[in-house]
Amino acid sequence: MAQGEVIITPVSGKADRKAFVDIVYRLNRADPSWVPPLRMEAEELITPGKNPFFGHAEVQLFLARVAGKVVGRISAHIDRLAIAMDAEQGMGHGTGNWGLLEAEDETVAHALIAQAESWLREQGMTRCLAPLSMSIWEEPGQLVSGFDHPPTVMMGHQPKRYDDYINAVGYVPAKRLLTYDLDITKPFPPLIQRIVQSGEKNAKIRIRDVDKSKFASEAALILDILNDAWSDNWGFVPFTDEEIQYAGKKFKPIVREDLIRIAEYEGEPVAFMMTLPDLNEVLKPMGGSLLPFNWAKLLLWLRNPQVGTVRVPLMGVRKRLQSSRLASQLAFMMIETIRHNAVTRYGATRGEIGWILEDNQGMNSIAEAIGSKVNKEYMIYEKPL
Repeated sequence: MAQGEVIITPVSGKADRKAFVDIVYRLNRADPSWVPPLRMEAEELITPGKNPFFGHAEVQLFLARVAGKVVGRISAHIDRLAIAMDAEQGMGHGTGNWGLLEAEDETVAHALIAQAESWLREQGMTRCLAPLSMSIWEEPGQLVSGFDHPPTVMMGHQPKRYDDYINAVGYVPAKRLLTYDLDITKPFPPLIQRIVQSGEKNAKIRIRDVDKSKFASEAALILDILNDAWSDNWGFVPFTDEEIQYAGKKFKPIVREDLIRIAEYEGEPVAFMMTLPDLNEVLKPMGGSLLPFNWAKLLLWLRNPQVGTVRVPLMGVRKRLQSSRLASQLAFMMIETIRHNAVTRYGATRGEIGWILEDNQGMNSIAEAIGSKVNKEYMIYEKPL
């Protein structure tokens, strides 16, 4: 526990940035479910010029110290693309965010949250939606259930006590995000199998792999479908061109052509499903560093990733088809081919789908229809400033 006055200062300079990253490892290393991120990626996340989020956001990082020792951190940020969205979609005018919270105890956490709120008010914000670390597309929400097992690739993991800290200072639930667990070694229920078989007989439908030799154009196609499919969703913020390029570069090492499917109807790409081998399985024992020999282990794994789990982080069907039977049929067809490939080629036994908004009835129905069960829940909170 921190003893003494909590002093909070803005992050300034290389030493502060290093301290901002370092505290994550110190405070979480005893948690058996925590997966240490690679330090180079943790640093890139908070660095202007490297993370394209800074191209459309104002960000201020803060460190908390007691008697000169770093005891906590937080980010406060305003996403200009988010505040330009319709307020009915969750963001909107006057909405700022904080995230990347780490704190030794409740006193430190409350001081950091108060500082982030103060900064947001100074920038003219009237409402806070948090935690977001830092974009809605990165690691949104505070984990509220599912603490007993590690997160999959690109999902967050925070101690339960942080949820208590957030609730204690007046935040109320804004939206719950769900992830689903699925035993992919088992065939889907007979009804789903019949739907898939019917689609396979339909000459108008084609389910194909992505073509990694045309990676840039395929990535642009997927994100075009995504921006259309998700455009009415709560919390949606469109990807910029820079973010599309950045995401493509980041995903490329773990992308497998046979785990990402594009659905075409009458020759037009109308849906996609992205599945990734769970990189966290190989990262967890590395402690955040590629030295001295972890880089070799990672390169070897990337050549032929054998995993227990694969994750479906993103899928989408063009908006005009979303209320049709075709949309669910395409989803089931993509899931089935990916399920088969994940088991037979990568040794996977488990799939994780999500996150999914708690009130996204279409996606939750698809997840439940194939026998998935909720395994983690994340909460995004709100509070007037």
